[in-house]
Amino acid sequence: MAEFSQKRGKHRGDEALGSAVDFLLANARLVLGVGGAAVLGIATLAVKRLIDRATSPRDEDDAKGDSWKELNLLKATPHQQPRPPPASLSQPVSLPAPLPSAPEGPTDTELQKPPQLGSPVPLCLTFQEKLLAFEQEHVVIPAAHVALAKQLAGDIALELQAYLRNKFPELPFGPLVPGGPLYDGLQAGAAEHVRLLTPLLLEPGLWILVPGMDTVARDPRCWAVRRTQLEFHPRGSSPWDRFLVGGYLSSRVLLELLRKALVASVNWPAIGSLLGCLIRPSVASEELLLEVQHERLELTVAVLVAVTGTHSDNHLLLAWPLEGLAGNLWLQDLYPAEAARLQALDDQDTGTRRRLLLLLCGVCRGHPALGQLGRSHLTQVVLRLGEEEVDWAEEALGEHFLQALELLISSLEQASLPCHFNPSVNLLGSLREEEIDSIGYALYSGLQAPEGLL
Repeated sequence: MAEFSQKRGKHRGDEALGSAVDFLLANARLVLGVGGAAVLGIATLAVKRLIDRATSPRDEDDAKGDSWKELNLLKATPHQQPRPPPASLSQPVSLPAPLPSAPEGPTDTELQKPPQLGSPVPLCLTFQEKLLAFEQEHVVIPAAHVALAKQLAGDIALELQAYLRNKFPELPFGPLVPGGPLYDGLQAGAAEHVRLLTPLLLEPGLWILVPGMDTVARDPRCWAVRRTQLEFHPRGSSPWDRFLVGGYLSSRVLLELLRKALVASVNWPAIGSLLGCLIRPSVASEELLLEVQHERLELTVAVLVAVTGTHSDNHLLLAWPLEGLAGNLWLQDLYPAEAARLQALDDQDTGTRRRLLLLLCGVCRGHPALGQLGRSHLTQVVLRLGEEEVDWAEEALGEHFLQALELLISSLEQASLPCHFNPSVNLLGSLREEEIDSIGYALYSGLQAPEGLL
């Protein structure tokens, strides 16, 4: 009975307090406006709840529920400017002067100053934004480095061309032309690689190109350069006849000749001092490589002995160190055709296919497992997506990046990645099974958490 009386008295007290609050809010709305009345109501409600908590214990779960509801109410309350009070309330009121012995505390203006913010809170970026940030930090090459690499490559080309003409005056080499991804805007990360084409000027009518599948090597990647018209132009009438093996122009013999010349005959220290850099031919590699060290960058120049086809077929064949029966054949270089196709597709719709290729190259460039994927592998993926997909705006770049990963995983599962311009060539054919498994696992992990690749 006593408990009931206590609850009843408390209920009457709540009613009396509620009536007082209603009366106060009704008059406050007239004086302070809607915003001021809302703030006053919240303050009154907080005082009432403090009294309730002091007089009666409450359950812990109810207290937690009320706490987040109060925070939600405070966040939802609009911060309105208070209306100006009536004239009778705006008159100045004289305040008693502070006692001289009282310590001087902070003023109201100081109390209302917002606290100084510390370090900015890190933003939660989307994958698209992280991808664009990775492009700026790890893909884009400074223009000064690109210009310096081109200048060094051009100077080396002039010096090497002068040497070849003096060393082998009987062999008609064409002008040495520097090029490659760096010149086409397809180099990612650093200006570290340049191709230096060294074309052979073959006599028209004395040489024909034979597909590799029509030779004993049965290699679809290669072509043979066969000597013809021997009855009218016998062997020895062409300066290139000294490199014939079985009636075909041997790329292996030419590579051996030029390798010996680049390593032993060229005065690279003198040329390097003239150009302000250090130049050393690579002895360990089977390719013709020149390692250039400058105070601002390091550059690798690949000297590529090349045979160009007629205007009708427009093949570019390279003297490449091949194994087995294909050792004397010439490797078909499809890079110029691939780069031109990507450029043409992007020009049609102002697309981002080339940027996607650069991003893929930048990701694979520093990855321990994905580094086994070369530019040719990634180019085929981008070309395939570029022909199939329609929307190539910048906003879809992140989506296309993930599509490229999926396409690579699918190709690795089948151990097949056909060349875009020569489908009979499988670009994954040279990888071992454990290498395919390593690359596939890295790509699958990257597809689950793509931010980890950046």
